[in-house]
Amino acid sequence: MTPLPPTVLVLDADPPPRLGRLTGRARIVRTDAAHLARRLPAADVLLVWDFTSHAVREAWPGDGPRPRWVHTASAGVDHLMCPELAASDTVVTNARGIFEQPVAEYVAALVLAVAKDLPRTLAHQREHTWRHRETRRVAGTHACVVGSGPVGRAIVRALKALEVRTALVGRVPKTGIHGPDDLDRLISRADWVIAAAPLTERTYRMFDTHRFGVMQPSAFFVNVGRGGLVDEDALVRALERRWIAGAALDVFAAEPLPGDSPLWELPGLIVSPHMSGDTVGWRDQLGEQFVELYERWAAGRPLRNVVDKTRGYVPGR
Repeated sequence: MTPLPPTVLVLDADPPPRLGRLTGRARIVRTDAAHLARRLPAADVLLVWDFTSHAVREAWPGDGPRPRWVHTASAGVDHLMCPELAASDTVVTNARGIFEQPVAEYVAALVLAVAKDLPRTLAHQREHTWRHRETRRVAGTHACVVGSGPVGRAIVRALKALEVRTALVGRVPKTGIHGPDDLDRLISRADWVIAAAPLTERTYRMFDTHRFGVMQPSAFFVNVGRGGLVDEDALVRALERRWIAGAALDVFAAEPLPGDSPLWELPGLIVSPHMSGDTVGWRDQLGEQFVELYERWAAGRPLRNVVDKTRGYVPGR
């Protein structure tokens, strides 16, 4: 008797992933959050396509066997990790390699837009107002990028191309990377402070009243990491009291950002809907990446992008 192909359970989102290349090689079962717990025991592999959902974290602790491999179509894994998954033998992989360069380009675009005062230029154009102004040079300014993973390193490369003097801060100090003990000193001298770290117990709300108070009044803060990195109430106070010059958030503690959030109307804040890494064709790239990983898994070859479940990210090379 021909053995049945492995079952791939897909926590779905719209549009669904294109997995046609797995026809005949995998049994694809789609589920929503409400039925995930019931279907987990029969799955060999779980593809978390809906990377905004916390359903895995809620469903995993139940009874019965669990998938041997979980892949999330995102860089972060905080939305699915729970103690039971962390302690299990299940391998977790992420979408490392898809979002780094787009996020770096987005950060560079924000730096240029703010330095060249493009938001106000567009506002004056809408008002038919001719108002000459001087803008800042980007070359020679200082940036502190927090998060030394692939995204942070890509941001450093993009900013260095603009001749920004850049310092990178990681979990532990090593050649070319500063440790957490240097963070306050570095952000106190930075024109641009970029948060690109994973969300862990150590990084939760690391940008708080103290950190915003350390920054220069001329500093601009950007978060393209995770919303939980920032104490949003502290950021509101920092902008209202002009402790810093401005900020841009692409990620938030609650997503979508509620319509009554004060962040929408906060002077000096640019709000974008978690889109910094999403370029044309990104979903197709995510699907192709999963298929390639599945082929390695089915052949018994080592998987790439394996997450250290105790740290919450893929260890650096």
